[in-house]
Amino acid sequence: MIKKRYLLIPAVVVIFLASKGIYAAEQNSPPSFDDLYKEFGYTSIEEAVNEFENHFHCKVELPEMAPPISFTHQFGRFYEDKRYKANDNLGIMFVNEDRRRNVFKIDIRPVHNKLIFDGREYVLQYGGKGLYIDSHDFHFYVFEKNNLQYLLGVHQETADVEMSDTLARIADSVKEIQSENECAIY
Repeated sequence: MIKKRYLLIPAVVVIFLASKGIYAAEQNSPPSFDDLYKEFGYTSIEEAVNEFENHFHCKVELPEMAPPISFTHQFGRFYEDKRYKANDNLGIMFVNEDRRRNVFKIDIRPVHNKLIFDGREYVLQYGGKGLYIDSHDFHFYVFEKNNLQYLLGVHQETADVEMSDTLARIADSVKEIQSENECAIY
Protein backbone atom coordinates (compact mmCIF):
# COMPACT_ATOMS: atom_id res chain seq x y z
CA MET A 1 0.00 0.00 0.00
CA ILE A 2 2.81 2.41 0.82
CA LYS A 3 4.49 1.77 -2.53
CA LYS A 4 1.30 2.66 -4.44
CA ARG A 5 0.97 5.96 -2.54
CA TYR A 6 4.56 6.93 -3.44
CA LEU A 7 3.84 6.25 -7.09
CA LEU A 8 0.58 8.19 -7.00
CA ILE A 9 2.09 11.38 -5.52
CA PRO A 10 4.61 11.93 -8.37
CA ALA A 11 1.89 11.26 -10.94
CA VAL A 12 -0.39 13.87 -9.33
CA VAL A 13 2.51 16.38 -9.17
CA VAL A 14 3.33 15.82 -12.86
CA ILE A 15 -0.32 16.28 -13.90
CA PHE A 16 -0.59 19.39 -11.73
CA LEU A 17 2.59 20.93 -13.18
CA ALA A 18 1.60 20.03 -16.72
CA SER A 19 -1.78 21.70 -16.32
CA LYS A 20 -0.11 24.80 -14.86
CA GLY A 21 2.33 24.83 -17.78
CA ILE A 22 -0.50 24.72 -20.29
CA TYR A 23 -2.31 27.52 -18.47
CA ALA A 24 0.86 29.63 -18.37
CA ALA A 25 1.45 29.07 -22.08
CA GLU A 26 -2.09 30.26 -22.84
CA GLN A 27 -1.59 33.38 -20.71
CA ASN A 28 1.74 34.23 -22.38
CA SER A 29 0.60 33.94 -25.97
CA PRO A 30 1.62 36.94 -28.06
CA PRO A 31 -0.99 39.66 -28.58
CA SER A 32 -2.82 39.79 -31.88
CA PHE A 33 -1.81 42.29 -34.57
CA ASP A 34 -4.83 44.47 -33.68
CA ASP A 35 -4.02 44.28 -29.96
CA LEU A 36 -0.45 45.47 -30.57
CA TYR A 37 -1.76 48.69 -32.10
CA LYS A 38 -4.40 49.06 -29.37
CA GLU A 39 -1.62 48.87 -26.76
CA PHE A 40 -0.13 52.01 -28.35
CA GLY A 41 -3.44 53.87 -28.23
CA TYR A 42 -4.70 53.16 -31.75
CA THR A 43 -8.42 52.81 -32.34
CA SER A 44 -10.57 53.00 -35.45
CA ILE A 45 -9.91 55.85 -37.85
CA GLU A 46 -13.43 57.15 -37.31
CA GLU A 47 -13.02 57.29 -33.53
CA ALA A 48 -9.63 59.05 -33.75
CA VAL A 49 -10.92 61.60 -36.30
CA ASN A 50 -13.95 62.32 -34.07
CA GLU A 51 -11.67 62.92 -31.06
CA PHE A 52 -9.52 65.34 -33.10
CA GLU A 53 -12.55 67.16 -34.52
CA ASN A 54 -14.16 67.49 -31.08
CA HIS A 55 -10.91 68.71 -29.53
CA PHE A 56 -10.32 71.41 -32.18
CA HIS A 57 -13.98 72.07 -33.10
CA CYS A 58 -13.37 71.63 -36.80
CA LYS A 59 -13.77 69.15 -39.61
CA VAL A 60 -10.92 66.97 -40.90
CA GLU A 61 -10.80 65.72 -44.46
CA LEU A 62 -8.68 62.66 -45.15
CA PRO A 63 -7.18 61.92 -48.56
CA GLU A 64 -9.52 60.09 -50.91
CA MET A 65 -6.57 58.23 -52.41
CA ALA A 66 -3.93 55.91 -50.97
CA PRO A 67 -0.68 54.65 -52.49
CA PRO A 68 -0.89 51.55 -54.72
CA ILE A 69 0.17 49.22 -51.89
CA SER A 70 -1.82 46.39 -50.28
CA PHE A 71 -3.05 46.96 -46.72
CA THR A 72 -4.84 44.59 -44.35
CA HIS A 73 -5.49 46.96 -41.42
CA GLN A 74 -6.11 50.61 -40.72
CA PHE A 75 -5.89 52.41 -37.39
CA GLY A 76 -6.20 55.92 -36.01
CA ARG A 77 -4.94 57.66 -32.91
CA PHE A 78 -5.57 61.10 -31.47
CA TYR A 79 -2.75 62.32 -29.28
CA GLU A 80 -3.41 65.19 -26.89
CA ASP A 81 -0.31 66.91 -25.54
CA LYS A 82 -1.60 67.77 -22.08
CA ARG A 83 1.73 69.09 -20.88
CA TYR A 84 2.78 71.57 -23.59
CA LYS A 85 -0.45 71.84 -25.61
CA ALA A 86 1.68 72.09 -28.77
CA ASN A 87 1.88 68.56 -30.14
CA ASP A 88 -1.77 67.54 -30.43
CA ASN A 89 -2.11 65.44 -33.57
CA LEU A 90 -4.09 62.84 -35.43
CA GLY A 91 -2.25 59.79 -36.68
CA ILE A 92 -3.64 57.42 -39.30
CA MET A 93 -1.87 54.16 -40.17
CA PHE A 94 -2.55 51.79 -43.06
CA VAL A 95 -0.51 48.60 -42.56
CA ASN A 96 -0.24 45.06 -43.83
CA GLU A 97 -0.02 42.26 -41.28
CA ASP A 98 1.86 39.99 -43.69
CA ARG A 99 4.09 42.63 -45.27
CA ARG A 100 5.28 44.72 -42.34
CA ARG A 101 6.88 47.36 -44.57
CA ASN A 102 3.62 48.11 -46.36
CA VAL A 103 2.97 51.25 -44.35
CA PHE A 104 1.16 54.45 -45.27
CA LYS A 105 0.88 57.00 -42.51
CA ILE A 106 -0.87 60.33 -42.24
CA ASP A 107 -0.12 62.78 -39.43
CA ILE A 108 -2.37 65.83 -39.09
CA ARG A 109 -1.97 68.82 -36.80
CA PRO A 110 -3.26 72.41 -36.73
CA VAL A 111 -1.06 74.85 -38.68
CA HIS A 112 -0.52 76.92 -35.53
CA ASN A 113 1.51 73.94 -34.22
CA LYS A 114 3.02 72.92 -37.55
CA LEU A 115 6.42 71.34 -37.89
CA ILE A 116 9.03 72.91 -40.17
CA PHE A 117 10.66 70.79 -42.87
CA ASP A 118 13.12 71.19 -45.73
CA GLY A 119 12.46 69.40 -48.97
CA ARG A 120 11.80 69.66 -52.68
CA GLU A 121 8.82 71.95 -53.29
CA TYR A 122 5.86 70.95 -55.45
CA VAL A 123 2.85 73.01 -56.48
CA LEU A 124 -0.42 71.19 -55.91
CA GLN A 125 -3.44 71.32 -58.23
CA TYR A 126 -5.45 73.46 -55.81
CA GLY A 127 -2.66 76.04 -55.78
CA GLY A 128 -1.04 75.14 -52.47
CA LYS A 129 2.52 73.98 -52.10
CA GLY A 130 3.94 70.81 -50.66
CA LEU A 131 7.37 69.55 -49.73
CA TYR A 132 8.71 66.15 -50.72
CA ILE A 133 11.23 64.68 -48.28
CA ASP A 134 13.22 61.52 -48.89
CA SER A 135 14.50 60.06 -45.60
CA HIS A 136 16.38 56.83 -45.10
CA ASP A 137 13.20 54.86 -44.22
CA PHE A 138 10.27 56.85 -45.59
CA HIS A 139 9.14 59.06 -48.45
CA PHE A 140 7.31 62.04 -46.92
CA TYR A 141 5.10 64.73 -48.35
CA VAL A 142 4.09 67.74 -46.23
CA PHE A 143 1.38 70.26 -47.15
CA GLU A 144 -1.20 72.55 -45.59
CA LYS A 145 -4.90 72.64 -46.29
CA ASN A 146 -7.94 73.76 -44.28
CA ASN A 147 -5.62 75.27 -41.63
CA LEU A 148 -4.14 71.82 -41.00
CA GLN A 149 -0.68 70.49 -41.72
CA TYR A 150 -0.66 67.03 -43.30
CA LEU A 151 2.37 64.74 -43.31
CA LEU A 152 2.02 61.74 -45.62
CA GLY A 153 4.56 58.92 -45.39
CA VAL A 154 5.24 55.70 -47.28
CA HIS A 155 7.96 53.22 -46.35
CA GLN A 156 10.90 53.32 -48.79
CA GLU A 157 10.96 49.59 -49.50
CA THR A 158 7.36 49.42 -50.71
CA ALA A 159 7.65 52.12 -53.34
CA ASP A 160 7.61 50.65 -56.84
CA VAL A 161 6.43 53.91 -58.40
CA GLU A 162 7.68 57.51 -58.29
CA MET A 163 6.56 58.46 -54.79
CA SER A 164 6.88 62.23 -55.10
CA ASP A 165 4.19 62.34 -57.82
CA THR A 166 2.05 59.72 -56.08
CA LEU A 167 2.14 61.55 -52.75
CA ALA A 168 1.35 64.86 -54.50
CA ARG A 169 -1.74 63.24 -56.11
CA ILE A 170 -2.78 61.89 -52.70
CA ALA A 171 -2.37 65.40 -51.23
CA ASP A 172 -4.53 66.80 -54.03
CA SER A 173 -7.27 64.31 -53.11
CA VAL A 174 -7.92 66.07 -49.77
CA LYS A 175 -11.14 68.07 -50.20
CA GLU A 176 -11.39 71.77 -49.47
CA ILE A 177 -13.59 72.55 -46.45
CA GLN A 178 -16.02 75.46 -46.22
CA SER A 179 -14.55 78.14 -43.95
CA GLU A 180 -16.98 77.70 -41.01
CA ASN A 181 -15.85 74.07 -40.58
CA GLU A 182 -12.17 74.79 -41.16
CA CYS A 183 -9.85 74.54 -38.17
CA ALA A 184 -9.40 77.95 -36.61
CA ILE A 185 -5.95 79.46 -36.24
CA TYR A 186 -5.24 80.33 -32.60
